[in-house]
Amino acid sequence: MKKVLTIAGSDCSGGAGVQADLKTFAANGVYGMSVIVSVVAENTCRVIDIQDITPDMIKKQMDAVFEDIIPDAVKIGMLSGKECMEAVAEKLEKYKPVNVVIDPVMIAKGGHALMKEDSLEFFIKRLIPLAGILTPNIPEAEAITGIEITTVEDMKKAALRIYEMGADSVLLKGGHLDGDALDILFDGKEFYIYSTKRIQTKNTHGTGCTLSSAIASNLALGLSFPAAVEKAKAFVTMAIEHSLEIGKGHGPTNHLYGVYKNGLDYWRLL
Repeated sequence: MKKVLTIAGSDCSGGAGVQADLKTFAANGVYGMSVIVSVVAENTCRVIDIQDITPDMIKKQMDAVFEDIIPDAVKIGMLSGKECMEAVAEKLEKYKPVNVVIDPVMIAKGGHALMKEDSLEFFIKRLIPLAGILTPNIPEAEAITGIEITTVEDMKKAALRIYEMGADSVLLKGGHLDGDALDILFDGKEFYIYSTKRIQTKNTHGTGCTLSSAIASNLALGLSFPAAVEKAKAFVTMAIEHSLEIGKGHGPTNHLYGVYKNGLDYWRLL
């Protein structure tokens, strides 16, 4: 069985972060492992508080995984500050895992900052060059590049700029623009465009975590970057389409809908 590691924050409400990642791994037929970098007290409405795990403990968690179970892919989500970023970067350089998917989580669905403002430049210089694929949404890409993004051409320009910062490939998610849900992948050679009809729902808590984890799962299973993204987009679209009316705010997606409806082999059909 293929194995995938998530390095991210914990969402006690279960819709995002490590909890969403592990559900996504299970739904896509891979074995999931986790390194917790922050404990986030949040729900569908708000983030109450964040407590970071010490850098030493982050590194020890990574050692524990890599010395025993070598991941076939690694997904990295929320990294709140320079200290945890450096801890993760140090161990990535030591163990040199394949298929590193980095989701630059900056702001929670409710608007709370999850990456400290003074850490962005450090993230750009230290983490982006370690990414096999970086998966920013439009506000994150604007923060990283300084480019205002209002069109597809702006998305392409920003993806190219991030690629030039050192990422092997870039998936820029266009969900914040009007119209269909359009994402653009740049792999250093060409652009790939993925478009699906926008689903009208407020229940989109954890969609970025889910997409990046699905990409990591597909890469672990041996798919190419374009195919991994295509299959992951189909998965997250399904999860949004059947999202859950749980909580008073932005409810979670339904990661396991396909398993519930079609059995454990459904993911092979995506």
